[in-house]
Amino acid sequence: MPSYLSPGVYVEEVQSGARPIEGVGTAVAAFVGFAGQGPFHQPTLVTSWDQYVRAFGGFYEDGYLAHAVYGYFANGGGSAYVVRVGGSASGSAAKDQPQQTTSTPVSLGELRIAALPAADSDLTVEVADVDGENPPEDRFRLLVSQGGKVVESYDVSTRKNVRSYVVTQVTERSKLIQVTAQPETPLTRPDKQTVTVPAPTPTPNTPAVINAGEYVGQLADRTGFGGLEAIDEITMVSVPDLMSAYQRGVIDAEAVRTVQLAVISHCEQLGDRVAVLDAPPGLNAQQVRAWRMDEAGYDSRYATLYYPWISVFDPPSGRNRLVPPSGHIAGVWARSDAERGVHKAPANEVIRGAVDLELALSKGEQDLLNPIGVNCVRSFAGRGIRIWGARTLTSDPAWRYLNVRRLFNYLEESILVGTQWVVFEPNDDRLWSSIRRNISAFLNEEWRRGALFGRTAEEAYYVKCDRENNPQESIDLGQVVCEIGIAPVKPAEFVIFRLAQFSDSTSLISE
Repeated sequence: MPSYLSPGVYVEEVQSGARPIEGVGTAVAAFVGFAGQGPFHQPTLVTSWDQYVRAFGGFYEDGYLAHAVYGYFANGGGSAYVVRVGGSASGSAAKDQPQQTTSTPVSLGELRIAALPAADSDLTVEVADVDGENPPEDRFRLLVSQGGKVVESYDVSTRKNVRSYVVTQVTERSKLIQVTAQPETPLTRPDKQTVTVPAPTPTPNTPAVINAGEYVGQLADRTGFGGLEAIDEITMVSVPDLMSAYQRGVIDAEAVRTVQLAVISHCEQLGDRVAVLDAPPGLNAQQVRAWRMDEAGYDSRYATLYYPWISVFDPPSGRNRLVPPSGHIAGVWARSDAERGVHKAPANEVIRGAVDLELALSKGEQDLLNPIGVNCVRSFAGRGIRIWGARTLTSDPAWRYLNVRRLFNYLEESILVGTQWVVFEPNDDRLWSSIRRNISAFLNEEWRRGALFGRTAEEAYYVKCDRENNPQESIDLGQVVCEIGIAPVKPAEFVIFRLAQFSDSTSLISE
């Protein structure tokens, strides 16, 4: 309580006790593959196709990464992290690709600054104050100079949840530098200083060198899948160039299985993302079934598999080209989330950019694949090419449907982020009541949006946090236990109309 020493009228601001939980993002993809330029192994944020081209070059003849990213944005994707692995193409394919370059990043406080391939000479980056009196502590100005002349200027912030966040602003607008932040370190405004960022150095095109270990990577070195572990907002992971390496004989079938198991393990361990897997090319429905059951044998509620490959236009060759569908599928997930919500199964949706299929599946062929979790892509006369499946690769019926898995990921992450204030609060009835109230308000809103099943809120969810599940033993251990139950909506996968013939025996009597 504040102390008052003189008579008068005073106004106090008090905390209402309501701390609303906001839903986290559900559609941020991560892509691992080959590119003609750009940094190796370092996860790089791109929010548009143009940004991808500036950082990694355009379409790449010996890889599928560019087509996957292009299809992702074309189908409604918003943000993505790209991890480049391997080397550049060899032989004639390399002649049509941009010169490969290597950028050496420099530190600017907790930020890392690297030159993009468009920078043909060394750059200087200066931290300066923004205009105005008493600017917020998180605001500062970045001045990028080349040849002694300021060529780019950005007023930015260290706060992630604002439009002027430094990483987002520079990624979207700069043609010369790339900015990344250390994920595990709280970002503070860098001191006023000037650093020199060396221009990218060209390296000769060399044959691609790739193995399963490069995909898996190391958490300590932030390489491969390990580099994605520190990025919480990722919700889906695609490895489109795993199949291009397999096609060219760089890796064998056992390495393909190793990498796919690794990406599944990555998603399972983090528990907040789903793997979007591709089947090998050139297989018919019976062969895919055999591969799925015998060779792959995956069983995970954090993984999905799509078949067959799709045909898209390939600008470098001027003709259509078969590509794995995972990148386009991830974009459809993002579009479905934005238009309907994460609770809606991302199926019966058109794949933009797909002009044909590697194989036109029949209903009988899908009957072989759907029960084992292979999500088919099919063409329907007058309705285009559509995703016609929404299952995970699990044998557990409770987690059979993809939208159920992704809805739980969304709810769990939202509640986790939205209840951080609970830590170190007094562990008593007042705290338990606040927890129940805040989580119930969040789940009630999700139920009203149609994400939970039930005619009433009581049928859709429950939140229990009281003396019964928080006995004295738990309190002494510093634990708060909150039990949450939800009833997710499941897709109408089989729509059945029963038609019967009947005769009307009612007699008509006329007077």
